[in-house]
Amino acid sequence: MKYYLGVALVLFALVIIGSTFLPLLQAELGYHLREIEPQDQKDTLEPLDKDFGIVIPKIGANAHVIKNVNPYDARIYQSALSRGVAHAQGTALPGQKGNIFLFSHSSSDFLNAIRYNSIFYLLTKLEKGDLIKIYFEGKEYDYIVKGKQIVESNAIKYLTDKTTEENLTLMTCWPPGTSLKRLIVLASKNNPL
Repeated sequence: MKYYLGVALVLFALVIIGSTFLPLLQAELGYHLREIEPQDQKDTLEPLDKDFGIVIPKIGANAHVIKNVNPYDARIYQSALSRGVAHAQGTALPGQKGNIFLFSHSSSDFLNAIRYNSIFYLLTKLEKGDLIKIYFEGKEYDYIVKGKQIVESNAIKYLTDKTTEENLTLMTCWPPGTSLKRLIVLASKNNPL
């Protein structure tokens, strides 16, 4: 009986600690991992970084983007990913023609997503027509999701895409928490009529 009472007290304490400190931890890490209903996409989050940041309203992602990160040097990109989303060196920047390539960690669950700064934790929830906002040098650039796909981990054609349009590619590991494959989300510049 004492054993069960002890377990119950420990679980109760964990719930109290989690409900108290989780919101603080999220705020400290500088991003949000919550799913937002599609109708809320118009009411976007205030970006953490207007010099170079990303906001994905549907999944509540809001993070800094680290510019010109070498995607082939694990030591360099792992350091960048601990601070936000990485922009692949040599790819376009918002407002330029070409492919803007951004990548970040994913994770298998919410707690590991926080632990490993997995900003793209819910990226798989994006669907055709969803909005992605990139902020760069004080300007807002809107992109609309065209599609997503799972590719092999060595598929680099998305990184080296030489398009003449202004496109955005987001990449993370798949399945979440592994490095077996990659989830690619393709988006194009939103050109309002």
